[in-house]
Amino acid sequence: MDAGHQMDGKICLITGATSGVGLFTALGLAQRGAEVVLVGRRLDRAEAAAELLEARAGKPPRDVLTADLSSLDGVRALADQVRRRLPRLDVLVNNAGGFFLWREETVDGLERTFALNHLSYFLLTNLLLDLLGSAPRSRIVSVASDSHRSARIHFDDLQLRRGYNPWRAYANSKLGNIWFTYELARRLSGKRITVNALTPGMVATNLGKQNLLIRPVLSLGYALLGKPPVQGAETPVYLASSPEVEEVSGRYFVDKAQVPSSRHSYDEAAARRMWELSAGLAGVG
Repeated sequence: MDAGHQMDGKICLITGATSGVGLFTALGLAQRGAEVVLVGRRLDRAEAAAELLEARAGKPPRDVLTADLSSLDGVRALADQVRRRLPRLDVLVNNAGGFFLWREETVDGLERTFALNHLSYFLLTNLLLDLLGSAPRSRIVSVASDSHRSARIHFDDLQLRRGYNPWRAYANSKLGNIWFTYELARRLSGKRITVNALTPGMVATNLGKQNLLIRPVLSLGYALLGKPPVQGAETPVYLASSPEVEEVSGRYFVDKAQVPSSRHSYDEAAARRMWELSAGLAGVG
């Protein structure tokens, strides 16, 4: 990534910033002058990421925070910290996510993939809208996936209690990301906050690292077809920083280009229904 100064003074928060696409997104923004806030689950990994940023970008991150984003209380606690520590937020990059081979439930009784990959984006973004609105212009960037094209969401079984399949759970969560992006863009129309989603493509990341049985399969796939995280981070960095997309909102990007998402992703009624169900689960007014 080319370094620059177009982000001087901009405050950017990146979730899942301790490895992979999130880490290199944070690095790319820091190299452009941004004041980066790193969010990770484990303090030791977050501190290691902070050291890497300082070494390669020439300055430390503005802040390092930890949170379990699969927990609603964890998301709320993170948002409280951010609101106490920051005067505004110029960019929010929703990136944290996971892939779980077996069906698991969080402390809130929610299927973990749905809770972490979709509901954390929904709740954190809503809780930080006031800070985003305090910036002259701000951007929300959500890392989704082209796997959303195979999603099959049944609203009477969002938690996949019947016939759990990890690939379907992941795809459904990524369709949720795109529905959320498009619906939020409609709700923020006329405001100086843009909202866009992207796929980084197949990237060699820690996705699925919790699942020892499939780790060798994923690693082989990444080796054969994947690209390094620094390349996967190019599109989120572009959406967070480029003047070319300063006023673009409610779009889906691949390799820094707008592309159509799946036909189903443009179903406005379904997007509104997902919003309402998510708001009820997350306790958002």
